[in-house]
Amino acid sequence: MIYQLSVPAAVPGVEEIRILEWHGGAGSTFAPGDLIVELETHKAVVEVRAGQAGVLREIKAEPGDWCAVGLRLALFSDSADEPLPEGDATATDILVDFEVT
Repeated sequence: MIYQLSVPAAVPGVEEIRILEWHGGAGSTFAPGDLIVELETHKAVVEVRAGQAGVLREIKAEPGDWCAVGLRLALFSDSADEPLPEGDATATDILVDFEVT
């Protein structure tokens, strides 16, 4: 199954978050609890961790990019050989945990 990672609404009132660093690239596997990406608002850093196992297939936003809450950041799948959807086809949201520091 294909999953998407979207910008979380991590801080009330914040509408955009900047990508700081991805902790893996296309083809990287993640287990529950692994750090996927670090994001920041104007006042806080947000660590996004995997809530389920998966393979990072495609990154849609690069470090330094400011992204609106809800925007697709990346695509994941259960296995590395699953075909990715064309264009902006709908994908299920991946389970993630995030911590604001």
